[in-house]
Amino acid sequence: MTDIVAAFGWIFDPANWVGAGGIPARTIEHILYSLLTLLLAAAIALPIGFAIGHTGKLRGLAVGVSGALRALPTLGLVIYLALITANLSIVPPLIALTILAIPPVLAGAYSGLESVDRAPIDAARAIGMTGWQVFAKVELPLALPLVIGGIRSGALQVIATWTVAAILPVGGLGRFLIDGIAVQNYPEMLGGSIIVIALALVSDGLFAIVQRLVVPRGVIAGRVRDDGAGRGRTHTAAPETATTS
Repeated sequence: MTDIVAAFGWIFDPANWVGAGGIPARTIEHILYSLLTLLLAAAIALPIGFAIGHTGKLRGLAVGVSGALRALPTLGLVIYLALITANLSIVPPLIALTILAIPPVLAGAYSGLESVDRAPIDAARAIGMTGWQVFAKVELPLALPLVIGGIRSGALQVIATWTVAAILPVGGLGRFLIDGIAVQNYPEMLGGSIIVIALALVSDGLFAIVQRLVVPRGVIAGRVRDDGAGRGRTHTAAPETATTS
């Protein structure tokens, strides 16, 4: 309990809120690093995932590759890339964390398209839509909540794991952990960890809101009608049962 109080004391110390090494500056760096990583992962994984989900081909290969990428040790990969490239900038961790973020984004993309009911797809093709039109106007809108869910999962991993990048001379909230270890400043280490957790929770909440907003209105209306019909059937069935008995 004392450590937690000391950590919050460090967080709310005005001295830690100023300068290039202050909490606001490190938080902005961490957000920018995470956004850049997520954008790169999405640029790679989404087109591949959409192609797999739309065509139904190479799904087994995608699952295998995703599993292999998830198994890679992030810290080891960061150090390995830094050694082989002789580069101590953000490039090695950016590559490593992009690789880490690809599997959940890829899985969300192809599983989202695979989950779409075949009835609207067949109807769209029956009225003469091209493959691209079916994808853009039918499959993608219906799959978007799961696609956003994959990006949401990737964002949480990226935000949490960018802290290990501070093993190299880069910025971000991981600096508080690595620098705190060097001088045994435990309030700084725990305070930095709390800020990372808070940032991850805020990110998760925002993505949860986006997931709800992208659900097509027709899907929501259909759920309401189905629920209403189910309740209606439940109420009308009771008297019949009572009469029979």
